[in-house]
Amino acid sequence: MWIAHVPYPEATGRLKQLYDRIKGPGDNVDNIMLAHSLRPHTMEGHMTIYKYVLHHTANATPKWFLEAIGVLVSLINGCAYCAEHHFAGLRRLVGDEPRSAGIRAALDARTFAAAFDAAQTAALRYAAALTEAPQDAPRLKACVDAMRAAGLDDGRILEINQVTAYFNYANRTVSGLGVTTDGDILGLSPGNSDNPDDWSHG
Repeated sequence: MWIAHVPYPEATGRLKQLYDRIKGPGDNVDNIMLAHSLRPHTMEGHMTIYKYVLHHTANATPKWFLEAIGVLVSLINGCAYCAEHHFAGLRRLVGDEPRSAGIRAALDARTFAAAFDAAQTAALRYAAALTEAPQDAPRLKACVDAMRAAGLDDGRILEINQVTAYFNYANRTVSGLGVTTDGDILGLSPGNSDNPDDWSHG
């Protein structure tokens, strides 16, 4: 990491409270969160949007597919940190190694239809367009129309938009500060989607 950070054993006050909310086994705090340690309020903001966008019981889109969107966005942005963390989470959720390998191959090659249904393929094309060309309104509108034609309602489209936008934010946080996976436990996430205030990683 290219900036200073406060390790878990040295944290006090509000920072220690936040670390205790998000830590995983062995008091492990993901490096993406350690990067926020000099400004704990930004860590709190990051975790709030992450939990509500990706790990909330009100989402209608399956969590494994939201993770797939995150992996795709991270691959496009060249963010190995997020791609590997969230592919590990996807593998755990899918629970089928051959299927997970097929999903990863499809994301790497952008051959979405090889591993995803028509609605998911339309969603991934939208995520790619929003990541690559956020200024291209005609392309984005066509992608929204394609998602709707494939059977996704506007609530699902909003979920896909928010996950795509979140990962672009997270990728730039990580890449812009030189965050690596050194010392991280890949694939941990806040699993209790029913409680938006439960940020613990397991």
